[in-house]
Amino acid sequence: MDLTGSSGCLRLLSAAPTDPDSEALCCQRRWGDVIRCTEKRAGKGRNLTGIGAASVPEPSPPHPYVADGQAEARKRRRRATGAMGAAEPLRSVLWVKRQRCAVSLDPARALLRWWRSPGPGASAPGADACCVPISEIITVEETDTHRKRYSSGTWQKMEKPFAFTVHCVKRARRRRWKWAQVTFCCAEEPLCHLWLRVLQELLGALTSRPKHLLVFINPFGGKGQGKRIYERKVAPLFTLASITTEIIVTEHANQAKETLYEINTDRYDGIVCVGGDGMFSEVLHGLIGRTQRDAGVDQNQPRAALVPSPLRIGIIPAGSTDCVCFSTVGTNDVETSALHIIVGDSLSMDVSSVHHNGALLRYSVSLLGYGFYGDIIKDSEKKRWMGLVRYDFSGLKTFLSHHCYEGTVSFLPARHTVGSPRDRKPCRAGCFVCRQSQQQLEEEQKKSLYGLENTEEVEEWKVVCGKFLAINATNMSCACPRTPQGLSPAAHLGDGSSDLILIRKCSRFDFLRFLVRHTNQCDQFDFAFVEVYRVKKFQFLSKHMEDEDSDLKERGKARFGPMCSDSPPCCCPVSNSSWNCDGEVLSSSNIEVRVHCQLVRLFARGIEEDAKESDG
Repeated sequence: MDLTGSSGCLRLLSAAPTDPDSEALCCQRRWGDVIRCTEKRAGKGRNLTGIGAASVPEPSPPHPYVADGQAEARKRRRRATGAMGAAEPLRSVLWVKRQRCAVSLDPARALLRWWRSPGPGASAPGADACCVPISEIITVEETDTHRKRYSSGTWQKMEKPFAFTVHCVKRARRRRWKWAQVTFCCAEEPLCHLWLRVLQELLGALTSRPKHLLVFINPFGGKGQGKRIYERKVAPLFTLASITTEIIVTEHANQAKETLYEINTDRYDGIVCVGGDGMFSEVLHGLIGRTQRDAGVDQNQPRAALVPSPLRIGIIPAGSTDCVCFSTVGTNDVETSALHIIVGDSLSMDVSSVHHNGALLRYSVSLLGYGFYGDIIKDSEKKRWMGLVRYDFSGLKTFLSHHCYEGTVSFLPARHTVGSPRDRKPCRAGCFVCRQSQQQLEEEQKKSLYGLENTEEVEEWKVVCGKFLAINATNMSCACPRTPQGLSPAAHLGDGSSDLILIRKCSRFDFLRFLVRHTNQCDQFDFAFVEVYRVKKFQFLSKHMEDEDSDLKERGKARFGPMCSDSPPCCCPVSNSSWNCDGEVLSSSNIEVRVHCQLVRLFARGIEEDAKESDG
């Protein structure tokens, strides 16, 4: 594999590649400083201070190798215009940041790599090799170097330098993605155009990338910075990626939901919401509702099989907690979310439908909370004038009140799932549990469809009665910056189940110990008063509502009951709490919940595994 020649002519490699996934991962971990090469001397008479500089001490007569290389480049350029799937690996000697580098592109592995090669030949990739998957390249464009002036005498010998710039994803700390640029220079225009053509055709073959998006911006959510965040951080990246958008700045609640019911959604490749979890919930309800209406599905039927939406939803975090974004990407960084949308990532996610007396109340993707979390959200709604601090104030007030609620929880265990809520195996990108659980659930649905067995009748419902401080159902970990592990660290995004957490009546001190464990690495379910189950359906019936249904006459007597009915002391059972459904208050206490496996898709990849996690 000889790569001699000062102009960096092409060579096609036939060497067998190594494992692309592991190689890409290793290279990406070194990708933090992708252009950190420093100016060095490779020996006497060879100066590497000029971008694209020929590494010769003095001018030399034309070598026939240059002419042969140009002819070879023309042949391979014609060959590259064919089917890219059959293209052979491509390698050239180019210049990156004034460093002579060997650059290779393997279409079969969809991987662009480069490494320092100071000698006349091409050395093998070393520990400093960098690589970028084609799927994480934003765009490629020709760079005008003719306007630049360089003082290097070696660079002046290259009369017409040509260059192209690769805009791509760079991984940073704490699961953040950043926009990076790498410029490759060479002396031959055909060579530069060949690289441009090959890379652009590979990018054009990525059909999962969006071209036209509908963007909803909530200007009031969070700190009221949604519009400013989009214009300064997101719009320039969309323009760079040649993504066109239609922008709607919402003026009132549920405007996004109403709009999605009315417009023609076939024109778009996805829906983007700029705001917090409330804005995402609006888009979610509008998209699911529109899809069911078009498919003729009655959403008010609890047993209805909902139809997945073909459109993906992108989240640009601009809210107070951004729980959904944090639980699906691993960070609430705006640039990271925008880049996931640009590269066309796709992540399927479960959705729970909440019904009461045969009517749909809402859909939930993160938290259904009764008792503690329900009281917090209900009390905070009365204190919106306080701003974001209202959540802290209401949380402290609810904790000190220490109310417990009596009722009955009935649930259907999720037999199809792999794993358990306490196996300490979090949901990560390419999650095995989600894939296996979906396959097993599809097998169950096929059996039920063909009448082989009715799984709902064969499986036994479990019933738990008692007094509860809190009842939580999570479809995801519900992680956020304050609680990085979330309410249920091992909850999975697409396994068709929900983690049902029951916190029974206990002392205020024990409940505080339970809450504190949400902020550390300890097992938060390791308490005698905490129970957790992985379910695909559950129902809740408040004791207060049971008494009303059994004997209506008792309602009159209840008005003259003990004084604690209005201001109950610590842990005295009160009538009923409210349900917190993804930050919204539900009017009914008695609900029926069903998990719909992978009903919606997001522009996300899932939380990527850290090096610490892989080592552990």
